[in-house]
Order: sequence, then structure tokens, then C-alpha cells
Amino acid sequence: MSATHPVLIKLGKEINQIVVGQSHLIKQLLIALLSGGHVILEGVPGTGKTLLVKVLAQLIKADFRRIQLTPDVLPSDITGTNIFDLNTRNFLLKQGPVFTEVLLADEINRTPPKTQAALLEAMEEMQVTLDGESLPLPDLFWVIATQNPLEFEGTYPLPEAQLDRFLFKLVVDYPDQAAEKQMLLNRQAGFAARRLDIAKLQPITTVDEILQARQAVKNVQVSEAIVDYLLELVRKTRQYPDLALGASPRSAGAWLQTAQASAWLSGRDFVTPDDVKAVASPLLRHRLLLKPEAMLDGLQIDAVISAVIGQVPVPR
Repeated sequence: MSATHPVLIKLGKEINQIVVGQSHLIKQLLIALLSGGHVILEGVPGTGKTLLVKVLAQLIKADFRRIQLTPDVLPSDITGTNIFDLNTRNFLLKQGPVFTEVLLADEINRTPPKTQAALLEAMEEMQVTLDGESLPLPDLFWVIATQNPLEFEGTYPLPEAQLDRFLFKLVVDYPDQAAEKQMLLNRQAGFAARRLDIAKLQPITTVDEILQARQAVKNVQVSEAIVDYLLELVRKTRQYPDLALGASPRSAGAWLQTAQASAWLSGRDFVTPDDVKAVASPLLRHRLLLKPEAMLDGLQIDAVISAVIGQVPVPR
């Protein structure tokens, strides 16, 4: 096991002490970080989505930027632009917030498709092209986009082809009563979510160690039986009667990668069927599309994912 493993375990524990009641969500977020994939965080306002990302960025000592996306945000507001300097008589690059290591794109479904596309191009290509010049983004470059599942007026839902470029869709639920009580006690003790600079969080790890951990994840062994099991699950999603759209080949590769990250985070150097199952819902819930009649019947996508997993025998 890599020397960075205990550091990542400590990182998860530290985040859990600050963002209470979301341990399962935090583990899935760390799996996405180790896999190098971008994430959609979906939840109602006030559930700690922004706090979670800010805390994580501080604890890994990463450069962090946040964009509040609105209908009037232009692509150049994200990527940057070349500005003519009257003093030097030359064009100077003014970099946009996309040139960072951890980028929080708040309410991505509130900005028009052209601006969404500019961000998604940077996510996929790991570079930005301005006036014909390709500018690379940092090695860690990681996007967490948030969206509100309740308000649809004035929004621009991401099309399926663009959703497929996100590794995970994580749903942020309300904390249980004990966790919410602890949140209030923390607040009473002086913790201010809006002023993390006052809290002076001590970094647990560094960006370089995160990149080393990503390399270690790639060395986790995957047997042929596990590969066949995963491919059979993918095939089942394409044949499931209530689904109009199944998992893509891109999602199959992402599924394997995240299963390796799940195994590594659990302290193993090999993937088990449980690792494949553990990442199924966050990996597939934004990639599978229900048929209209299934939606009218009130069928939930997570229930379909569970049903698909139940139809495929686990390899022995």
C-alpha cells in the first residue's frame, strides 16, 4: 500500500469533523478526487455543499476558486481573455478562474449552454484555447459543480452528452438529528462556515501527494472476472426495459477506475465486487435516462441501478 494512504484516511477524518453527518458523501468525494474525475453536487441550499469543497481545498493546500454562475456569465468570464495594454502596446492575458486546481462552479444549470460548454471543454481537454493559443491547466484541475434539484425556472439543464463528462453525481441529503445538533454546537463554539480563514485549518496533505495517490490507484489489481462482471452490468443497463439510455463506454472505463480508487481507499490492492457496487449509484445516476412512462410511474433512477446490480451474478 502506498505511503500516501494513511494521509488520505486522515484527510477524510478531518473533513468529517468539520462537515458533520456526511461521511458517506465525503468518502465518495475522495474517490472522485483519487480518480481525477469531476463531480456534480446536487442538494437544496444550506446543506453545506460550498463548505465541503472549501474545506477539502484548504486541507490539501490547493489553489481554490469559486464561480457563481448566472445567466449573464460569459465564456470569457470563466476562461479569461486577452486585453490590450496601452503602455506596452501588446495584448496581455488575463486568466479566468478556470486556471486553478480546485474550481467550484456554483449552480451550473443557471448559466447558458455556451458558457457551460466553455467550462466543460476545459474539463475534458485540461486546457483552454484563447486566440488560437492552447494554455494548459494545472495537473490537479478538478471541478465540482453544484445545482439545486428543486428550482427549474430560469435554468439550462445540462444535456446527457455533457453530463457524461462528469465522473460522479453526488446527492447531498439533510443530516440526521444528531449530526445537525453537532453542527449547532460547533457554531455555538465559534465555528463560522463563512470565515474558514479565521478557523486556520491546518493542511493534511499537498497537491503533490494527491497526484502520487492517483498513480498508486492505477496500480490496484483488477481480475478478469471483475472486468467481465462490470461489463455485464454495463450491458444490463443498455437492455433494461425502463431505461431509454444505458451506460456509455466512457462510463465503463470510469467505473473501473473508481472501483480501483474505492479498493485503494479501503486499504486493498485489488478490486472486489463490493467496490464495483459501492460506486455504481454516483457513477450512473446522471448517465442513465428513464423512459417517459417509467418517469410517470414515479420510478427512481437509484432504484433502477439497484435492480440492475441485483440481476447480475457476483463472480466467485
